[in-house]
Amino acid sequence: MDSVTKKLFWREEYMTGIAEIDDQHKILVHALNEASEKLTGDFHLSTMEKIVNDLLSYAIYHFETEEELMEEYGYEMESDEAYRTHLKQHRSFSSRVVEIHEGLKIGTPVPAVQLLDFLNQWLVNHILNTDKKLGAHILAKQQQANQQQAE
Repeated sequence: MDSVTKKLFWREEYMTGIAEIDDQHKILVHALNEASEKLTGDFHLSTMEKIVNDLLSYAIYHFETEEELMEEYGYEMESDEAYRTHLKQHRSFSSRVVEIHEGLKIGTPVPAVQLLDFLNQWLVNHILNTDKKLGAHILAKQQQANQQQAE
C-alpha cells in the first residue's frame, strides 16, 4: 500500500484573475483530491487507468482553453518566451501522462503516490509560475481595452 498523498487545498495565491481559468483549476484540484481518495489502499489498476484517462482528457480541454486565450489576447506577440514555455509545459505534461497511461495498459503502473505527487506538484508549479503570468497579461489587455473604450 502506498502512503497517502497530502490533500491539495485551493488557495487564493492560485488565482490568476481569469474566472474561466480559475474555475477550471478548481475542477482540477477537486479531481486530483478525488483521485487521491480512490487510489488509497487497495484498488484495481482499471481505477487508476480511468483516473489517468479522465485527468488527461480534462487537462487537454483546459490547455485548449488557455491556448485559445493566449491567441485571443496576443500572448505570443508580446511575450514570446513565456508563450513558448507555456506551450512546452502543456505538451510535456500531456506526454508524461500518456506514458503513464501506456504503462498501465501493459501492466507496469507507476506507484499511486508517485502519480499523485507528480500531478499535484505539476499543477501547483504550473499555476504559480506559468498561468499567473498569462493571467497578468490577459488582465492588462482587458484593462487596456476598457481604458480605450472609456476614452
